[in-house]
Amino acid sequence: MRKFILGIDEGTTSTRSVLYDIKTNKIIDMQSKKFAQFYPNDGWVEQDADEIISSLMYVSKAVLKRNDVKEDELLGIGITNQRETVVAWDRLTGEPVYHAIVWQCRRTTDFIKKLPEDIKVKIKQKTGLIPDPYFSASKMHWILKNIPKAKQLAKEGNLCFGTIDCFIAFKLTGNFVTDTTNASRTMLMNIKTLSWDKELCDFFKIPMNSLPEIKPCNTKFGIARKLLNAPVCSIIGDQQSSMIGQGAIGYGDAKVTLGTGGFILANIGQSCKKDYPKLLTTVASTIDGVTQYAVEGSIYSACSALNWLKSGLDLYDDVEQLDSIADSLPDNEGVYVVPAFTGLGAPYWNNDARAEISGITFATNRAHIIRATLESMAYNTKAVLDEMKKSGQKFSLISVDGGGSNNKFLLQFMSDMLNHKIVKSVNSEATVMGAIYMALKTLNLITDDKIKKLTESKEIYAPQMTEKDRKKYYTGWQKAVSRIN
Repeated sequence: MRKFILGIDEGTTSTRSVLYDIKTNKIIDMQSKKFAQFYPNDGWVEQDADEIISSLMYVSKAVLKRNDVKEDELLGIGITNQRETVVAWDRLTGEPVYHAIVWQCRRTTDFIKKLPEDIKVKIKQKTGLIPDPYFSASKMHWILKNIPKAKQLAKEGNLCFGTIDCFIAFKLTGNFVTDTTNASRTMLMNIKTLSWDKELCDFFKIPMNSLPEIKPCNTKFGIARKLLNAPVCSIIGDQQSSMIGQGAIGYGDAKVTLGTGGFILANIGQSCKKDYPKLLTTVASTIDGVTQYAVEGSIYSACSALNWLKSGLDLYDDVEQLDSIADSLPDNEGVYVVPAFTGLGAPYWNNDARAEISGITFATNRAHIIRATLESMAYNTKAVLDEMKKSGQKFSLISVDGGGSNNKFLLQFMSDMLNHKIVKSVNSEATVMGAIYMALKTLNLITDDKIKKLTESKEIYAPQMTEKDRKKYYTGWQKAVSRIN
């Protein structure tokens, strides 16, 4: 008899659904659908939460119908999602009171800048996060302050605040729940107790009854009535899910995702006591009551910078060209691109910085700028991993996924910069695979050893660069960053 898991990956610009065959351990079908982005003011980013649900239902039903999946063949659903994005809705009707405010939105920058120093310290101590508009709490605060309907619902006790996973779970199952990984990105959850922190909720004026119940990642969150009555067997934030999808499940395992932005996470085990001053400590997963933590650094612009070279500067026609263009040069000849289009992320944390191209001469051509943009992802990754090393973090596995991982020049250059072996993820769909593996764990159908085996990759890049050249390249990068930071 056929047995499947439905994996749902609700990303920043689209929703994707995949059908995973348990017997063959393979994805056999997938469907994706984009949804609209709204930019009502400079630096503001919003989405229609109802449109996200519509896209989710469309792609999910499409793969189930196309493969004639019966109710008793679908064992469960695994959900992974864009993190930090906030939805506010009416508990009684399920209707959003405002557009979803996306993780990229910078509308609360001034509010965050004015936070009292003691509150900033408490936020870092309690949540592991560095106060930033990126996270959910200030978005919730803004909604309560500016949207009358939200204020009224809060007074009545009928306001629901949730990250995207929570809104999806509510719409699919009727239950008001989230998981520890998503809750850890709100700036409201104490990562030691895995519960909402009253002091922080009071400071941001968030009613605690407006927040969902926090559960482990491998939980049966409820029954999705409109999706063949299948149980939702896992919820996990996209970057943590990507760790599992790449097999980065043991202490010292690190993963680098190079998509629109870049996300570097390293597994630090079951303790979150160590301090990483310029980085984030976050929940990597909670499985059967056991929580593992990760240290994280985010790069605001990674492959989005490559997209700008194409759409903004018309420097290339197809992403497949980038390898050969970059390899056509023996050296970057002192040209550096610092892709701070929306500021600098970890470990610099400068929201006011803006992108720069430096070292241009009359000999500079499009190849130099393309190569320098690819190199920037390696330099940014090194900056984050070097910051982790300062706190004593060691690395066993460094696995790379996302669109940038398809560029061989970049992977080799990254290995050279890090002076460490780099593994290209065997799963091109590592993010959704993490949610699927987590659902299989809920159903007791997979072990960690099996996950390691399924994610083992043979595409490995080893460092070839001399220490002298490594130092020369990275010193040039540091000088370029210092000009805008």
